[in-house]
Amino acid sequence: MDMFLTVIGALNEGFLQTLKLFFVTLIGALPLGLIISFGSMSRFTPLRWLTRTVVWIIRGTPLMLQLLILFFVPGIVLESGSPWPSGESGRFLASAIAFIINYACYFSEIFRGGIQGVPVGQQEAGQVLGMTKSQIFFHVTLLQMVKRIMPPLSNEIITLVKDTSLARIISLQEVLWAGYAFIKSSHGYSGLVWPLFFTGVYYLVFNGALTLLFGWIEKKLSYFR
Repeated sequence: MDMFLTVIGALNEGFLQTLKLFFVTLIGALPLGLIISFGSMSRFTPLRWLTRTVVWIIRGTPLMLQLLILFFVPGIVLESGSPWPSGESGRFLASAIAFIINYACYFSEIFRGGIQGVPVGQQEAGQVLGMTKSQIFFHVTLLQMVKRIMPPLSNEIITLVKDTSLARIISLQEVLWAGYAFIKSSHGYSGLVWPLFFTGVYYLVFNGALTLLFGWIEKKLSYFR
């Protein structure tokens, strides 16, 4: 029983770190993704191509590689040493920045598809009614875009839950890191495999809750059908 409580306590601590990384990524990536989508649709050609090139690079390379480059390369290049704070806070900060940039690029393509999927005639109708561009976007385009993008957006968010495990590559102590630590040695125990399988329960429960939440949101948005 003592061993079980020790394992569950360690997994709970790791899961809190996973939740923290998940919510920080969402808070940063959703608005940044919307801004990037505007750049991808800009009529200013250099900005449009620059934005799409950055999105292509980020989406075309592994998130794990981006984590490694962001965390280790600045310390190698800069003579003053690593710019990240020491310890867990530095690893978390680097992970959060890498995740926000990565998922903002994925979200931007979802937003772009949702915005461009709204019929142009509805925007023209808003202009006829004397609405400004901002009013048309927030009262006409945005509301319909949310309904269109909810399924792919929810899929990306559920993927984000699982991708937080990649942060263990730079030794961020999230839930999978906590479970794997008992195979090597942790809290006086080693060679324990079952804690690693228990981490799957945390992911399943959290993703199940998100699935129910997004299903409820889609029902609330069904008036756009």
